Amino acid sequence: MRVPLSWLREYVDLPATETGRDVQAKLIGVGLEVETVEQIGAGLKGPLVVGQVLTIEELEGFKKPIRFCTVDVGGANGTGEPQEIVCGARNFAVGDKVVVVLPGAVLPGDFAISARKTYGRTSHGMICSTGELGMGDDGTHGIIVLPPEHEAGTDAIELLQLVDEVLDIAVTPDRGYCLSMRGVARETAIAYGLPLRDPALLDVPAPNAFGYPVKVADPMGCDKFTARTVVGLQPEARSPIWLQRRLQKAGMRPISLAVDITNYVMLELGQPLHAYDRTRIEGPIGVRRAQQGEKLTTLDGTVRVLDAEDLVITDDRGPIGLAGVMGGANTEIADLQEGAGTTEVVIEAAHFDAISIARTARRHRLSSEASKRFERGADPQAAAAAAQRTVDLLVLLAGGTAESGVTEVSAPSAPRTIAMPANHPDRVAGVEYGRETVVRRLQEVGCDVYGQDELIVTVPSWRPDLGEPNDLAEEVIRLEGYENLPSTLPTPPSGRGLTDRQRLHRRIGRALAGAGYVEALNYPFIGDAVLDRLGIEADDARRRTVKIVNPLSDEEPALRTTLLPGLLGALRRNDGRGSHDLALFETGLVFRPTGTETKAVRLPVDRRPTDEEIAGLDASLPRQPRRAAVVLAGAREQAGWWGKGRPADWADAVEAARTIAREAGVEPTVRSDRHTPWHPGRCAALYVTVDGEETLFGHAGELHPRVVKELHLPERTCAMEVELDVLEQAVDGVLRAPRISTFPVATQDVALVVAEDVPAADVERALRDGAGELLESVRLFDVFTGEQIGGGNKSLAYALRFRAADRTLTVDEATAARDAAVALAAERTGAVLRGA
Repeated sequence: MRVPLSWLREYVDLPATETGRDVQAKLIGVGLEVETVEQIGAGLKGPLVVGQVLTIEELEGFKKPIRFCTVDVGGANGTGEPQEIVCGARNFAVGDKVVVVLPGAVLPGDFAISARKTYGRTSHGMICSTGELGMGDDGTHGIIVLPPEHEAGTDAIELLQLVDEVLDIAVTPDRGYCLSMRGVARETAIAYGLPLRDPALLDVPAPNAFGYPVKVADPMGCDKFTARTVVGLQPEARSPIWLQRRLQKAGMRPISLAVDITNYVMLELGQPLHAYDRTRIEGPIGVRRAQQGEKLTTLDGTVRVLDAEDLVITDDRGPIGLAGVMGGANTEIADLQEGAGTTEVVIEAAHFDAISIARTARRHRLSSEASKRFERGADPQAAAAAAQRTVDLLVLLAGGTAESGVTEVSAPSAPRTIAMPANHPDRVAGVEYGRETVVRRLQEVGCDVYGQDELIVTVPSWRPDLGEPNDLAEEVIRLEGYENLPSTLPTPPSGRGLTDRQRLHRRIGRALAGAGYVEALNYPFIGDAVLDRLGIEADDARRRTVKIVNPLSDEEPALRTTLLPGLLGALRRNDGRGSHDLALFETGLVFRPTGTETKAVRLPVDRRPTDEEIAGLDASLPRQPRRAAVVLAGAREQAGWWGKGRPADWADAVEAARTIAREAGVEPTVRSDRHTPWHPGRCAALYVTVDGEETLFGHAGELHPRVVKELHLPERTCAMEVELDVLEQAVDGVLRAPRISTFPVATQDVALVVAEDVPAADVERALRDGAGELLESVRLFDVFTGEQIGGGNKSLAYALRFRAADRTLTVDEATAARDAAVALAAERTGAVLRGA
């Protein structure tokens, strides 16, 4: 909500010396999130005046239309002579009143104005548009043309209210009443301890039988509907400057007088309104639920297929508006500036159910200023005052006449009351406020309070968020100042601590961070386009996605089945912004439907779901395994005086998987594989032993060059993704810390010749199994191919480390263990000791 300070002063007599920053501090003190204070017109310096166009000469010979104008600026130029100005705009004519900036002035953005020669003429100033003055969009995209009553030479800075301060407030969902000047003014008055001039306190005529006929078929969806009629509007009437400027400062674009007035009253009172062209309405106005599949063309020109839960406004032809969201095009107000403009309007001021409006807005992806207010809880008692305020402004500004008929359809309702002990806020805050302070603060927010030790509080109609004693306690505490609450450390309850699963996930995150990876948290949404670019086949399980009914983006309507798209997107963004040496990781859920899920049922909102309904909802959920993934690009080791460094490669991705597995006390088996989106010759399948069987738990390696090109990634980008749920199943009991022996290690190196197609992992496993308990570790440190060992062969050199826990090994014992390892490797893989 954008709140111009000049407008706010109409309702609260703030001290003249108070700045926007001062008001910001006060409002933050009472709990409003005032994000910024915008200085409108900062740096603006005159002379900036009203001018009347005397002559226009069209200049020929240029690529675009250029006009040489003389403009009467009164005595503002010191001579009284017409001012000569070159201008390229076309939306003004001789006799029009315009805004002229003269030499010596400075426009927003530190744009100094001086006489200059252009297009063969000398321009002494400039005829201004709204953009050049920082006024915002007025819909014309051209020169400002003023009403004829303003005299040439009048100061345009004051006339156009170009200097002001605007508070930008982020209104939280529970403070919907602050989506209005009335609500913000009330908070300001409380913060300063000043009286409030409530703009909703108007004389409103009583309902009668002569108003426009209205039929409400769904009183639960619409509990109040007020209709007023104004006739005799002047088609040529236009919004005055003060009205346009207030709308612009509040972030809205002036459109036409009738529409501007309804928007103005909405901003002022927080009550959304709609104006219908009476000549386009056929029969009574109705409020009902839509028929399934019914269609309505809204004001934005979109044909919308309605849902049976949508609340609609109708006439005898059918829907003419989406209640509380947007009106229909078939009853749209015609521009009053045109000769055929609307001359008779019916004003709608209604109150709709917040949940119904919120669901409709999301269902149709149509968030409007009206829906934002209704779904946060508009004041049902403000409808009649808002309608009266609209009628008054139409009569005043458009020369209309208000008909005597007043329609009001209301569902029976009673004020909401809350019983609360007078000391309840004291007990919540741990501060002794006392009954008088509690009563005073509740009365300031509009509550009626009765009682002594037990208070009976009647909640004001504009505060639907106040529903229980804790809500009232929060009001007292925030107005007394959160900063005045004492700081005390709570005593944590005893608990069981983290589960084994949670501990493992934390250890994995710490291990990856310790290995130089940076955690990146990404949105869990994907689309088919990214799966196409990854080259994933149509029958791949990652193609079976769970679609979201109301996705944040139509391009990503499904829940992710892999972590790689989000991580690769983060890597691409960072690389594009100059960070080229990247190592990112993420742990999180993926969503893998099995095909056995049942259809989800819509849970009720008027009662607690039954256990059967909750179980049915659980049965509709897909499998959600937790995964971990890393992506790498650029240098893995930086170059410097210590050496040349090296780029990240597939081996680093495999090592990341080993790092994860070690945190679970598991040593993975690595085998060559072909799996999209990895390079077929640089892809490793990762296995762990679960219940005695090797089980695939992920892949690692270098991405396919085609994928790198499609996703605009750095060359040789590498990635790894593993499933942590499988890794947990491989954990054999409690993870034990390694035992450190005090006895020395015995190292034996072996070089084995095997066929080129024999995986090094198979040779390593055979060496481990053959060496027995004395083997502490085995490491591959060299791979050699060449004529010396014969074609089709490769030599694998391993360093074997032997150690006993209770003694120093002899040379014979280490050699015997080595020979046993080599013998089993020869038996399983056909390995031959090199040089033998």
